[in-house]
Amino acid sequence: MNMTNTSEQLLDIDSIRKDFPILHREINGKPLVYFDNAATSQTPRQVIDCIVDYYENKNANIHRGVHSLSQIATDAYESAREKVRAHFNAKHNYEIILTSGTTHSINLVANGYASILKPEDEILVSAMEHHSNIVPWQMLCKKTGSKLRVIPMSEKGELVMDAYKDLLNEHTKLVFVNHVSNALGTINPIKEIIDLAHEVDAKVLIDGAQAASHLIADVQALDIDYYTVSAHKICGPTGVGMLYGKEELLNMLPPYQGGGEMIDQVTFEETTYAGLPHKFEAGTPNISGGIAFGAALDYMNAIGFETIAAYEMQLLVYATEEIEKIEGVRIYGTTPENKTAVLSFNIEGLHPYDIGTLLDKMGIAVRTGHHCAQPIMDFYKIPGTVRASFMFYNSKAEIDSFIIALKKAKSMLS
Repeated sequence: MNMTNTSEQLLDIDSIRKDFPILHREINGKPLVYFDNAATSQTPRQVIDCIVDYYENKNANIHRGVHSLSQIATDAYESAREKVRAHFNAKHNYEIILTSGTTHSINLVANGYASILKPEDEILVSAMEHHSNIVPWQMLCKKTGSKLRVIPMSEKGELVMDAYKDLLNEHTKLVFVNHVSNALGTINPIKEIIDLAHEVDAKVLIDGAQAASHLIADVQALDIDYYTVSAHKICGPTGVGMLYGKEELLNMLPPYQGGGEMIDQVTFEETTYAGLPHKFEAGTPNISGGIAFGAALDYMNAIGFETIAAYEMQLLVYATEEIEKIEGVRIYGTTPENKTAVLSFNIEGLHPYDIGTLLDKMGIAVRTGHHCAQPIMDFYKIPGTVRASFMFYNSKAEIDSFIIALKKAKSMLS
């Protein structure tokens, strides 16, 4: 593959990289190569400036102030909500609940179903979930007596769809699947998963944390019941994210937290609650983060998600071809055509932590360990993997540096 020419046709990488201040620093005396994007993406100057602008020019509490600053801040915050709605094509902006991130969003739904599920009910979760999409459902089952059943995965790192079909029955009430596996990069067939679940009247929550930086989920076209996202995976700040839910499904859930903003009327005898989205947004939110979430979506949409996906696929294919030339490497997960820009691998006889430590000495940031997905590691009977994950601001030259450093680390450890 003549990647240099095709890449230059897709993106002006040098110009894009100038937007990210952190990419120009050194680590251990070496230029930083940041390949830990599945854990958190880096933040462009445009988003950083948005946060600074809020504190310099708009800092006020929102929704309940009559003074000008409060109204300016409220307009900016609600404008960001509308950007999120438009990006995911939700029908109404009040179907977008701004949360602290994916974990918060999942727990919000789990808390709501604690008063709905019965002991005879079943919920399904896939074998390739992040812990944040496993533990809340285990806790829910303990509260309700409901049964947690697992959709198995194959050696290729894909869900076994025939087994999923067999698990579905009239007792299935909820299904939880990530859109993209954080540990493997596998893109799950969520449209098929949703359609099959709806045939037995089960609702589906899709964890979109890993998918959102690489592709856009049209929640109406996919008929998604609940979808969760964290802004820090999409060039935004930490501590903010969203839960999308269909209007009728959100209305059916009780409030998650009590406090200011989520009420209609309060007396010592009784409290009535506000409508959507405020019913689930108790207290002062991460205002600057919410506004910056919108700015991050603006930034990535200006580049274009189709262009981003095509470029990242080139990076993934190139990196896969190069790493497969190293003796003893095993890549976990499916082929590049069915995953996002993640390489999860081990080198025979070497511990992933040792590899990651040596790569860091050479300025290469990768993630090592179980990636909060211990059931996947148990399936493969390994302690963890080395995970290199790419974004549109990474380059072929960085992959070359990574491969050179990996070969050197292998030689030192062997």
